[in-house]
Amino acid sequence: MDLLIFDLDGTLIDSRLDLAHAVNAARAHMRMAPIENERVYSYVGNGAPALIRRALGERAAEAEIQEALEFFLEYYGAHALDNTTLYPGVRDTLDRLWSAGKRLAVLTNKPVRISRAIMEGLGVGPRFIQVYGGNSFEFKKPHPIGVDTLRAETGVERERTVMVGDSGVDIQTARNARVRACGVTYGFQPETLNDPAPDILIDRMEQLADWALDIKGDSK
Repeated sequence: MDLLIFDLDGTLIDSRLDLAHAVNAARAHMRMAPIENERVYSYVGNGAPALIRRALGERAAEAEIQEALEFFLEYYGAHALDNTTLYPGVRDTLDRLWSAGKRLAVLTNKPVRISRAIMEGLGVGPRFIQVYGGNSFEFKKPHPIGVDTLRAETGVERERTVMVGDSGVDIQTARNARVRACGVTYGFQPETLNDPAPDILIDRMEQLADWALDIKGDSK
């Protein structure tokens, strides 16, 4: 693999607590009671607008959703690194891949400005040739535009490209872009990795480096 494209939340970073706090802060702003953290985690993956829409519920008016979204983005932007960390093995894996000359990129549905700030704040920003977010293109994942753009920018062929993520959204993105898919079992939504199934399934990020560098490992 020459181009490795990573999802962010649930794949590279454990951002669950900060996201839950921001969602419930937005609900409090809208004079609503908090919801359970686990419920918030299940809403993550399709971008901030979808997250807030789900968190407010079906009865929320469009104006209420927009107000809550604006509050959420401002609050989360200020608190995105309060508790967020890289998952175990991520830093070393990125170092291995980068040292081997692999091209690394982030493709997330999270807003791009916050995504880049998190990568820089955690000290891994320089490892990536590009960080694209949910507002970088006209369409979000699972639309293939992000993968296609990264391939065009790097000149890497489809068969040498892999999308790495923790949810069915990421696997479907890879399928739509006709590149390989790697699922991680430790993320937010491992239960969504069955359909469509990834080409490779890993329990630890270190297994990705072994596979991408063609080293015999214990990936499933």
